[in-house]
Amino acid sequence: MLAIGRALMLRPALLLLDEPSLGLAPLVTRELFEIVRAVNEEERTTVVVVEQNAQLALDVAHRAHVLEAGRLVLSGPSREIREDGQVAEVYLGVSVRSGKDGGAP
Repeated sequence: MLAIGRALMLRPALLLLDEPSLGLAPLVTRELFEIVRAVNEEERTTVVVVEQNAQLALDVAHRAHVLEAGRLVLSGPSREIREDGQVAEVYLGVSVRSGKDGGAP
């Protein structure tokens, strides 16, 4: 988080974040992503995030690109990707039939 703060002091046009949630508590992670969203909206900074927590990343992103084994398998508006049933099952751990995280029907 210190590195992110240092980077923001330079008022960059582009901010690249690689796994910013790694090792952080869920509450801290949520707050960090809200700050990233605010930086994007208020400072007009382009933010590129590589993140394993797909649900969280899709919640704050405008666009998303899904990689699988190093290949681009899906790209588009994050809302469309988040709401796609097949994507939800395969990448987000949400059962389309039950609508619950990782649950069986």
